[in-house]
Amino acid sequence: MPDHQINAFQIAQHQFDHVAEMLKLDQGVREVLRWPAREFTFRIPVRMEDGDLQVFTGFRVQHNDARGPNKGGIRFHPDETIDTVRALAMWMTWKCAVVDIPLGGGKGGIIVDPSRLSPNEKEHLCRGWVQQMVKNLGPRQDIPAPDVGTTPQMMGWMMDEYSKLTGTYSPGVFTGKPVGGGGSLGRTEATGFGVIYTVREALKYLKMDPKKCVAAIEGFGNVAQYASIGFVEILGGKVACVSCWDRNDKKSYTYSHKDGVDGRFLLSIVDQYGTIDKKKAEAAGYLVEDGGEWITKEADVLIPAAIEGHVNAETIKKMSSRVRVVAEGANGPTTPEADEILKKNKIFIIPDFLCNSGGVTTSYFEGVQNDMNFYWSKQEVLQRLDEKVTVAFNDVLQMADKEKVYMRDAAYMVAIQRVVTAMTMRGWLQGDW
Repeated sequence: MPDHQINAFQIAQHQFDHVAEMLKLDQGVREVLRWPAREFTFRIPVRMEDGDLQVFTGFRVQHNDARGPNKGGIRFHPDETIDTVRALAMWMTWKCAVVDIPLGGGKGGIIVDPSRLSPNEKEHLCRGWVQQMVKNLGPRQDIPAPDVGTTPQMMGWMMDEYSKLTGTYSPGVFTGKPVGGGGSLGRTEATGFGVIYTVREALKYLKMDPKKCVAAIEGFGNVAQYASIGFVEILGGKVACVSCWDRNDKKSYTYSHKDGVDGRFLLSIVDQYGTIDKKKAEAAGYLVEDGGEWITKEADVLIPAAIEGHVNAETIKKMSSRVRVVAEGANGPTTPEADEILKKNKIFIIPDFLCNSGGVTTSYFEGVQNDMNFYWSKQEVLQRLDEKVTVAFNDVLQMADKEKVYMRDAAYMVAIQRVVTAMTMRGWLQGDW
């Protein structure tokens, strides 16, 4: 599929079809897995602050729940599409399976720019989404979480609305909630630190000293923020740059510093939508360049942690020959054409649904804590996360070495086999249902 026709769901299906062929899956099984089990599209009316009634389009996709309740975030984004949500739901199925947590894949979204909403409008929109989905949500059915454009506070509103509508206090129906409102310590750092735990294992396998390594990071949302902090504080390496979308200028910038990026400093001058204060960054000695420059930096590790399709046949031409590892902090950042180039150049890739599985793993931990009504310390959460992600990485690496396949293919093989096993054990693939 040419990069100019990038469609996230087509990418997800292409990746699946490739591995399904390798696994010689039955055609019927393939059809079950390459399409979502259920999809919901609905309209949400919201009375705005100016008195106008606006109607927003919302989605929820439940891909496969053979291994457990559907799990996946809710995105508020002006360019949201049903195909993007379908792709992300499918990737969530593989993500939960590869890290071996008992959950399936789901994803939701609303077509909206949250930065243009007042707090009251956001709350009404959140509650409206729950009102549309209440019969198809639940701790044993479908468990949403925050994603692009949504926050812990918004999950708190959604959990509250579900509890009101059902007449039961149900903290486990949404994860990523605020700490003190059923949320888990460590959730904020989880996805970014999970990326770093997988990078650590990759560097160990490649016999590279993390302290001598440089990373270039795309993005400065939650994942990129803590990946930049973790690469320095956990691995002892240097971050050459980060990038971010500037919602004021409506364009992307790359931020670099001759002494390396200080993630905690940038975190202190970023707004809730990931826009870095350009003037404060420049005053602190940061060089501000075009947003696409991140991929050109002299680095050992690239961490695309923004949105889909940004590592493609065109941008990859600008990538430094120094790069040894691509760690996909974002979902679907690499197009199939770029994938082939990475494979040909023997660049070690940590595929998205393994690399960024720290978020859903800690969301699972949050649900467990909700069930127990007993909460762990941040250290306990992050230690459990490290153990889980490390085992998952090595399961995939073992598959890659055993079958002599690309890491992405190996991750898919591990995940798909686990889902097919669950479907088989539940009798879904027999002839009597």
